[in-house]
Amino acid sequence: MDDIPPRSYGPLIETTLRIVTWNVWGLYGPWREREAAIVATLRDTRPDIVVLTESWSKGGDSQCARLAGPLGLPHHAYSGVKAEEDEAALSGVAVMSRWPIRRESRHKFGGARVQFAELSGPRGVIQVYGMVMDAWWFDESQARQQAVRELLACINEGQDRRAPLILCGDFNADPDSDEIRMLTGRTAAPVPRLSFYDAWEVAGPPTPGHTWSNSNPWTTQLLWPNRRIDYIFSANPRTGGAGHPTHAALVGTKPVNNTYPSDHYALQSDLRY
Repeated sequence: MDDIPPRSYGPLIETTLRIVTWNVWGLYGPWREREAAIVATLRDTRPDIVVLTESWSKGGDSQCARLAGPLGLPHHAYSGVKAEEDEAALSGVAVMSRWPIRRESRHKFGGARVQFAELSGPRGVIQVYGMVMDAWWFDESQARQQAVRELLACINEGQDRRAPLILCGDFNADPDSDEIRMLTGRTAAPVPRLSFYDAWEVAGPPTPGHTWSNSNPWTTQLLWPNRRIDYIFSANPRTGGAGHPTHAALVGTKPVNNTYPSDHYALQSDLRY
């Protein structure tokens, strides 16, 4: 029929992977109780990939090691810096995976720390960049914008245009900020032909999606408004719509045994793969 739209991506991929990104707040507060709540929450989501920001490592112990067994995510890549809350610990970014990691690297772009992992999934390669933006006050947009420019240049150099390319983590920036608009194509793109789906915008419910919410008692100390500052982005276009979000939801929004798992809520998305 003449009115059928063109199939720009070819036949769409119908299978999906599930990814969760979560700022898990390091060793702050009653961290053992919180970590038990984190495990319980993530176990219920059954993710294939988890990106943790403010994830801790200390001596021979680490959050990745503790979560690997309960979540069935035996493979991980991690990098960190000295934790503010514990001088003997590191606070960093972890990419945890159900599938083996082919290669990994770590990067710093101004106020952004990034952990990259390329995964050998059952239907081909998946490229994942986990990020935490250390420039986190409202007035640091210029630093965040520069970090995004440098990050995208790095991503472009190493991207496999046949594979899902995922960028996620804590950006400390609202959806209408210039740094996020660079990623979604609403302002001049730093790198030609590299733009991203925002999973919540594409596939989330018609609610604000605040990952920093004053309904969470851990957040009230900062006196911030409710904000959506944690994201799952996936590059487009890809053949078959690889990486296209089909579902997005907040998780970790309720206490477990009277303890909220973190000061951030987690974001979960199913992506075509």
